[in-house]
Amino acid sequence: MLLAETPAAAVLLVAGEQTAGRGRRGRRWRSAPGAGLTFSLARRIRRPARELAALSLVAGVAAARALRTLGVPAELKWPNDLLAAGAKLGGILVETRPAGRETLAVFGIGINLRGAGELTRQLRRRVASLDQFVVPREGDIIAGVVNSLMGAIDAFEAGGFETARQAWESMHAHADQRVRVRLANGRSVSGIAAGLNEDGALSLRTRGGLRSIRSGTLRAA
Repeated sequence: MLLAETPAAAVLLVAGEQTAGRGRRGRRWRSAPGAGLTFSLARRIRRPARELAALSLVAGVAAARALRTLGVPAELKWPNDLLAAGAKLGGILVETRPAGRETLAVFGIGINLRGAGELTRQLRRRVASLDQFVVPREGDIIAGVVNSLMGAIDAFEAGGFETARQAWESMHAHADQRVRVRLANGRSVSGIAAGLNEDGALSLRTRGGLRSIRSGTLRAA
């Protein structure tokens, strides 16, 4: 909805429940009332289109910083997941479209608020929620993440992805670990996670040398 509009100023939309949300590659994202924080921030950005692929990484840094300030041990998983204690805590999806000389970007963020145990049983994989680490005050958490994101976007506009690259690498949950990445064509490549390229691509140290991965699903090997 926000992407269809052209707001002159930043717009924040918070959902108390989400029944038809989308994740990467069209995956469904659902959040029952009181179970998660789901919100979207729409904002115009002045930066070359070739650099916009790094926006989900910029948003990840902003969200993780805010959560750490609140006492949550947040980490990042390339390209757009939030982790805590090795389990998925949330995700980020960024969509863009041209808006004159600028780009309208919509940052969709979903963070598990409560019920990690039930989610783990439903999804059959480890899931984290904020109530495992802090008393989840929803307004404070949303305000902290949004304020951090606005500041990160300002920095990105001024200096590009390089303003967030080092911080992202310092919070990468799989830094210097062997990982496997499933590519869009169904094939997989494995290697050592060796940081990010200047455009946000994952640098993977493989037997054949360094390889840049720009799209895929990462798993610990």
